[in-house]
Order: sequence, then C-alpha cells, then structure tokens
Amino acid sequence: MTNIRNDELFILLQIPSLFMRIAIIGGGAAGFFAACRAKLLQPSCQVVLLESGSKVLSKVRISGGGRCNVTHACFDPKELSIYYPRGGKELRQAFSRFMTGDTMAWFEDRGVPLKTESDGRIFPVSDNSASIVNCLLDEARQLGVEVQLNAMVDSLDVLPGGFQLSIRGSNVLQVDRVLIATGGHPKLSGFDWLAKLGHSIIPPVPSLFTFNVPGQRLKDLMGVSVNPVSVTLPDLQLTTQGPLLITHWGFSGPAILKSSSLAARELATCQYTFKVVIDWLNEVTFSNALEQLQGFRKQRTSARVFNGPSFNLPRRLWEFLVHRATIRDGINWSDLRKEELERLANTLTADVYQVAGKTTFKEEFVTCGGISLKEVDFKTMESKVVPGLYFAGEVLDIDAVTGGFNFQAAWTTGYLAGSAMVVDKLSD
Repeated sequence: MTNIRNDELFILLQIPSLFMRIAIIGGGAAGFFAACRAKLLQPSCQVVLLESGSKVLSKVRISGGGRCNVTHACFDPKELSIYYPRGGKELRQAFSRFMTGDTMAWFEDRGVPLKTESDGRIFPVSDNSASIVNCLLDEARQLGVEVQLNAMVDSLDVLPGGFQLSIRGSNVLQVDRVLIATGGHPKLSGFDWLAKLGHSIIPPVPSLFTFNVPGQRLKDLMGVSVNPVSVTLPDLQLTTQGPLLITHWGFSGPAILKSSSLAARELATCQYTFKVVIDWLNEVTFSNALEQLQGFRKQRTSARVFNGPSFNLPRRLWEFLVHRATIRDGINWSDLRKEELERLANTLTADVYQVAGKTTFKEEFVTCGGISLKEVDFKTMESKVVPGLYFAGEVLDIDAVTGGFNFQAAWTTGYLAGSAMVVDKLSD
C-alpha cells in the first residue's frame, strides 16, 4: 500500500466513497500526478490514463540531462511565481496550496531522497531521472491507476453529465470527468480539438531556446562556458544573468534560456533576428574594465596580451575576445595603445552579436501558449467553459524559466486537478 501522510489520511476519512470514471489524457508529469492524487483520495473511482505514445513520462526521463530537475528551492508562493513569464499571477494562489516543499515531501515520503544544488535546482540524490519515473509508475500501480499506451484520443464529446472519448483503434469510452494534460504543442492546429469545445487558445510559440549566431568563429569555442555573464537584448531592454555556454551554432546556457523564456513572444514577432549584448565580466562597467586593463599594461609590461588570460576567462575565450577587439598579434601589454585598451574593455563588457534564428531541443521543447488562463479556475483547475473538464501542465498558457519551475507547475496543477475531480471541496 502506498504511503499516506497524516494530513492526507485526515482528508480521506472525510470523503464519502463514490464510484466515478475519470479519464486523464496525457501520460506526463502533470497527468501522472493528477491520476495518483485522484486515486489516493477516492480509491473507488476508476482512473484511466491515456497516453498517445508508446512510453509515458518521456519528458521526465530526459529532463536535466537525464537527472530530472524536479523543482527549485524557492519556498514562498509570491517569490516562486516571479519565475513564470506566463501564468505567474494565477499560479501564486495555486502555490499557496501545493508548492516546492510539498513536492519534495511527496517524493521523499515515497522513498526518493532529493538534494539541492548551489543554484537552487533540486534533483534526486541518485542523479537519475529513473528514480522519479519509477516512483510515479509504482505509485500509480499501487493505487490502481489504469494506464493505456498508444491510446490516441480522436475526439472528445460532451454528454449530459459526462463525456465520450473516441480512442483510435478502440471502442469509445464514457467517463464522468476528463483531465487534459497533453503538454504543449508547437503548432496551433494541435489545439483544434480543444478549441472545438469552446476554449480560447493562445497561439503557441517556442520558449527556452538557444540563439543561433551565424558568421562568427564560435565553432572554435564550442564547449566553453562562463559563469556568470550578463546577457542583454537591447531592443527589449531585457537583461539576464547566469551561466553561458558556447555551442557550434551560437549561445546556450541558463542565461540565454532565461532570456528566450522572458521574451518568447517578442522574439517570435521579430522572427528571431535581433541583437544580443554580452557582458563577459557580468556587470563590470566599461570604466572599471578599462582601469584593470591599464593596470595590466603597467604590471605585465613584457608579457604578450594573447598569452595570459585575464578576468578568470577561459583561455580560448580570452584569445577570441582579444582578436575580436582587433588587437595586433604578438603585441605586449606595454605596447597597447589607448584606443586598443578601450576596444578591449568594450568587447569584454558590451560584446554585440547578431542573432539569426534559434535552436530548440525537440524532445524537451517548452511552449509559450495554450489554453487561455482566463477560462480556468485555478482553485480546482476546472474549465469555466465546460464543467467537468480539467487542465494541468503545459497544455495551459503557462511556462517558466529554466531551473525546475516548469515541473513545479506540473506537480501543482496536477495535484489541484486530481483533488478537485473527486471531491467538491477539500479542507485547506
């Protein structure tokens, strides 16, 4: 039997037993969490989880480089909601009912110890996403959740007091309540079946993507990382800080991904053609950088500029930036002219690149867009348009910056939906 905490047992004892059929469409984090919650609160219910693919929890398996960034060490609902460019206001009240600490307790109570890294990201101690996947699968199995793979829902029709689902290659399924937890979709057409039910769809655009910088010698720097840097999108007056990773196509890393999330719609509008300014020294001013460079000229008179990296920058990056500032090859520090020092200081603190395109990881894509949040009750996650229909996870117009925040939204909305589907009202 699954572990039941004292507060959950108190709730269980207050809920009258009833039979109800619930269909959960989508076998991801939000879908599984909702299924387990509903079945825990109401064991007499039949909970069927329908996954269109051949595997469940695919995103959980690959997230965080296969380690699964479960959530983030932020324990105040107001502060946590800031990390969501879309949905923060609505999630703030939802987080007051289930948030980071609750997520951690849920997994640890079920035998998955977690750890918090220096940047606030929370992972299983095993550093293996299988720990999270297996925990969810075991919980669903013990509770009696029915999981159907390759169960593509072709249509969802509203009936008096319930719903009818047509499953491809199978019979129709009639249920009392339905939860949609299908995740984001890169194309607006992927939401057509939900729009037919009367819901408004916010057109999806990519979020959490890397910047393509063609025409530069960045390939030679592939794999170089700097932490921290400041990344500015001048046209949007947006600045983010954090680690930056240079790839063979351009820039990646948390600082870049955060920028892409915060400016997802604006960057889609400009068709991913824009300027990015990188402060490699992270908030060191031009004048301060110039002053330090002048000090190097006095202290390192006979040393060559190219030979000794400065400001704790990786050697390959330092050499690249010195070349980029058009400093003469083989020159000594003592021979640098004033204008050369100024060019180098400017390159270090305000290095401008032209971005032309983006790169997203297909398996881990996050979208900005989905079901309009105005049409969902965030106390229960029930549709305001179709009674008995619920939503959880990235199918909603909710997305966050990188760091475990998107998963926390999935756990929270799944928990609230799973609770509300089987009882009219739970004690807070």
